[in-house]
Amino acid sequence: MKIILARHGETPWNAAGRYQGQIDIPLSETGIVQATKLGERLRRVDITRAVSSQLSRAATTAELALGDDRKNMLIIDERLQEIAHGQWEGLLAEEIAEQDPVTFKAWRDAPQTVQMPDGESLQQVLDRAWQGLAAACEGLSDDDTLLVVAHDAVNRVLLCKIL
Repeated sequence: MKIILARHGETPWNAAGRYQGQIDIPLSETGIVQATKLGERLRRVDITRAVSSQLSRAATTAELALGDDRKNMLIIDERLQEIAHGQWEGLLAEEIAEQDPVTFKAWRDAPQTVQMPDGESLQQVLDRAWQGLAAACEGLSDDDTLLVVAHDAVNRVLLCKIL
């Protein structure tokens, strides 16, 4: 089976360097253009199933990538939502580095060792996202193609597990 793993398009918070986590920030105009361009690249790809998180930046990216004729195939799975950044959500990287320099440095240098303050670890993200991916793959054959539109941390942990 083929799995196409895509990240959601840009949001205003991405552009600003603000940690979104599980706050539902919509796509920016740039993000809409990115998602539309993804759709152009996938137009001729025979996609059997598509899944995204419930956060609008991922779901909208998936819908735009699928196009009007295929967007009804989209399945929403909350297990694919972004890592919970806890106390860091809504903050700029500089603000986090100033408030919590030790944890922030660990997050940059060895992210697998960090439990977000009042949030998740990458292992927790992997545990739930892997279940979501397994559910999305259920019943698909070797000839099928699955489109997964998720978030940075989710895509990274899934790729590490797959590879």
